[in-house]
Amino acid sequence: MAKPPATTTLVLCCHLAVAAAAAATWIGHDDQQDDDVSTYIVHVMPAHAPRLATHRIARDHYAPFLRELLLPPHVARPPPRLLYSYAHAATGFAARLTARQAAHLEAHPCVAAVVRDEAYELHTTLSSSFLRLSPSSGLQAESNSATDAVIAVINKFDASIYCNNKLVGAKMFYEGYERASGKPINETEDSKSPLDTTGHGTHSAAIAAGSPVSDANLFGLANGVAKGTAPGARIAVYKVCWKMGCFGSDVVAGMDEAIADGVDVISLSLAVNRKRTFAQDPTAISGFNAVRKGIVVVASAGSGGPKESTVTNTAPWLLTVGASSMNRQFQTIVVLGDGQTFSGTSLYLGDTDGSMKSLVFGGFAGSAACEIGKLDATKVAGKIVLCEAGQVLDAEKGVAVAQAGGFGVIVSSRSSYGEYAKATAHLNPGTTVPNAAALEILRYMARTPYPVGKILFFGTVLSSSPRIASFSARGPSLAAPEILKPDLVAPGVSILAAWSGLVSPTELDVDTRRVKFNILSGTSAACPHVSGVAALRKMARPSWIPAMIMSALTTTAYVQDSSGNAIADMATGKPAGPGLDPGLVYDAGVDDYLDVLCALGYSDEDIVGIFLRDGTITNCSTRASTTVADLNRASISVAVKAYGDDITVRRTVRNVGGSVDAVYTVGGVPPPGTQLRIRPSKLVFDAEHQTRTYDVVIRTVSSGSFDEYTHGSIVWSDGAHKVRSPIAVTWPPSQSAAVAAI
Repeated sequence: MAKPPATTTLVLCCHLAVAAAAAATWIGHDDQQDDDVSTYIVHVMPAHAPRLATHRIARDHYAPFLRELLLPPHVARPPPRLLYSYAHAATGFAARLTARQAAHLEAHPCVAAVVRDEAYELHTTLSSSFLRLSPSSGLQAESNSATDAVIAVINKFDASIYCNNKLVGAKMFYEGYERASGKPINETEDSKSPLDTTGHGTHSAAIAAGSPVSDANLFGLANGVAKGTAPGARIAVYKVCWKMGCFGSDVVAGMDEAIADGVDVISLSLAVNRKRTFAQDPTAISGFNAVRKGIVVVASAGSGGPKESTVTNTAPWLLTVGASSMNRQFQTIVVLGDGQTFSGTSLYLGDTDGSMKSLVFGGFAGSAACEIGKLDATKVAGKIVLCEAGQVLDAEKGVAVAQAGGFGVIVSSRSSYGEYAKATAHLNPGTTVPNAAALEILRYMARTPYPVGKILFFGTVLSSSPRIASFSARGPSLAAPEILKPDLVAPGVSILAAWSGLVSPTELDVDTRRVKFNILSGTSAACPHVSGVAALRKMARPSWIPAMIMSALTTTAYVQDSSGNAIADMATGKPAGPGLDPGLVYDAGVDDYLDVLCALGYSDEDIVGIFLRDGTITNCSTRASTTVADLNRASISVAVKAYGDDITVRRTVRNVGGSVDAVYTVGGVPPPGTQLRIRPSKLVFDAEHQTRTYDVVIRTVSSGSFDEYTHGSIVWSDGAHKVRSPIAVTWPPSQSAAVAAI
């Protein structure tokens, strides 16, 4: 119901768990008596918020405030219930209200917006050395391994030893979750504490800041030394996710507490799946207030790829991370009776006799997706079953086959995933193969009277990498297409990290195995990699503002795989569109972000009431006329309206290289369908931290056939540094076809 638009601490928001400081204030009777009662986040105009920003003062202020605003008898019943009072991440509170009460509040001049609480989802489906981090060189050396950094993990976490020299805080938030579920947390299934009962937060925290552990592996796979990106950092835990999910009111409460605790980096591996404007997105609002405090906010892009515009967490002040593969696979080979072979992947390394087995398609045995209880044992017994993608987890398909007496399972990946197949810790012989391979296996079965095959397991195999993971969410952003998202990618495919001993590696109840490490995929695994690097950067350059750190990470990210080829997309096979000393950085402050909000059409009242919690006044009419594309980011994204257009984008860079006197010249590759002109083509610096401004003119020209989205880049170099800025051009569907025909 939001009004539409007219010293270093790292917080890992993949496992949001914050507790008592934002404790609930209870008003009235049990709200379960009213079916239309829901949780709403209420943003209050700063002039009507308490002057001192503490949770206790906010709670004492908003309880009578809420009663007074709902005085009319027709809206006063049932009595509202205050769940959280926000003092840092937002200006306002979360409360249980009827739809009538929410509408009444939103119409009040003291209230900026009222947003209904929504469920969030976690972004799941060798790495520090793969990122070229070592204790003796680069970021880890100059940051002293971030021994003063605190990483706040917002998700779930294994806090079996609650506080020690590594874990310095553990809090939890569950009010929104319990109200949405309509009942208290079942403590026989979930621990009403910061303890991690699903493994996700433990995995995320270990990726960001886990200490080195020798002989780390899963069933012997990926054996070696496991360590986090910033192994010397400390961790603060803010648990907001529970067995059945997470809710925005709890997420904001966790971020509110993290900001109050003085963290320097927040990492979010969760988001609302539904597309929302920035003013309707609790994490965008909370992230804005965190950035105002100098906190770097790292967020996962989501695992809804490869469809376009699936990216989440797209606010320009967030560092949005997609997922890539590493130079490691867990390879299997499916061998058919006619000699054909197909590559797959699996985390199974149990017994198999290596002999040929009869093959059967699950669809001919009762369930194409191989659902538990639906397979005909007389058709499955002793055989390897081919299962189509979807409906249930891959590991559950293997369980269904085993329960029906089958020997093993071959699971098809989704057709949209291209060559990607997810590695699964099957309980019985099982593998996942790309959809194209599954179709060939099915064709062989259709033309062969007695089809047979076997699965060979090869364990850990090195390969060239990285490639963009098929599941990694894609842009452009629907909220602001001119903001190129994701900002970068990090390892998020088959990542080994610590795991909770309270849950099996497959998370299935029938799986009784318990492990110390597990292998997962998802942008939620990519996010903490970047969070750790951001912590290292913050320790090495404590005076840098969040935008400078974001710029340094973006402009120095690798754009080639280990073979020297452009990083490709697993879904399509096409190319996908050294951190401590970047040379130049693009810095943007709060004022620049306010320009973006004005350009997006937000009113002065919305900006002041929703984003500027300290009462700062803004007036869009007095601001210089800018477009969203002019935000001073390292990346450039433009949308073409008509062929022949010239689009000009302005950028300002700051000299942070080792040399006071520096001369940078520009080069680059224009996106197909365009010509680039950079004015000036040379930037001369003669002082430390000096800034220089340049314009990029993008002219649309004929260049043959190309897609709706084309990509290029510009690179500034002084001989010692290469500062790369990606460029994305969005063409209207009719326009891309017209230009291609010229």
